[in-house]
Amino acid sequence: MSGAGRTPRGAVAAALGAALLFGAAAPLLKPLADRIAPLVLAGLLYLGAALAVAPVAWRSLPPPLDRRNAGRLAGAVVAGGIAAPVLMLLALRFASAASVALLLGFEVAATALLGALVFRDPLGRSGWVGVAAALAAAVLLAWGGGVPGAVAALLVTAACIGWALDNHLTALIDTLPPVLTTLAKGLVAGTTNLLLAAALTPVLPSAADAVAALLIGGACYGISIALYVHAAQRLGAVRAQALFATAPFWGVALAAAILGDRLSPGALAAMPLAAAAAVLILRDQHAHAHRHEAVAHAHRHRHDDGHHDHEHSGLAATDEHDHPHTHAAVEHSHRHLPDLHHRHRHRHE
Repeated sequence: MSGAGRTPRGAVAAALGAALLFGAAAPLLKPLADRIAPLVLAGLLYLGAALAVAPVAWRSLPPPLDRRNAGRLAGAVVAGGIAAPVLMLLALRFASAASVALLLGFEVAATALLGALVFRDPLGRSGWVGVAAALAAAVLLAWGGGVPGAVAALLVTAACIGWALDNHLTALIDTLPPVLTTLAKGLVAGTTNLLLAAALTPVLPSAADAVAALLIGGACYGISIALYVHAAQRLGAVRAQALFATAPFWGVALAAAILGDRLSPGALAAMPLAAAAAVLILRDQHAHAHRHEAVAHAHRHRHDDGHHDHEHSGLAATDEHDHPHTHAAVEHSHRHLPDLHHRHRHRHE
């Protein structure tokens, strides 16, 4: 967030691009989910994610991870890379792709609640109204699905909690570029799920299904995760998630186009609520005097944001770039989001 209180447009575009790609996952995976065991499919998806970002990731040589960032990465891998996708793929066996895509709207509320309660990512009145709208939309989506719909809703809710934890942990990793975070998550999560599958359900998919899973994983998880992490580091996990909450609508549209899924009355009623939730949460910013302690870290940044005033030759202030850098301690006041530089306590905490 800049000193003038601007929302970074590049981060907003990245979050929306991530939403589009992730929203495509449910309808694209529905046929595969009926043929491939969830652990196998989840493993292939995350290996595909790693392969997609590997050509770019290898160009970045980060400093060694300290214990704090290593713990964050490990937690993100377990919650968001291993557990959550398996739960989501199980849900696809109980409900249509359109229903599962829309139920993923739970993630924005889960991310907001974890942010407010645990991760110093606070919400004001507008933000809480947005969370209420997101929850109302999710209830409308789950309503009327019978026992299979209820099972799918529980599975997706658990997956969303895992991804919400992943969202906050990856937003706080400040020594790895987003593509390297994605590469690490993809390699570790993909390998772990495939090893578990080999031990528990040793049934191999066809070569065509395996290639399809790798390609879907590369686009809908690899590129999507890298874009999302970039946005979350600039906007904070809750605001990035508010934009990412458009993913279900992309999923519904593609499910209708690809699989012929029809929208229920509840889904039609939920759409404006979910859209309002995204807008309300994203608009929820605040301003107050705050102190930054001295810190050394690495992330993408530009020099017109009020926090990065070191010199480079031949680089404009508006050019984004990535390198390790040090911030001196400073105290100031401006409108801001809970990005990498603004995870401080507030008086009401």
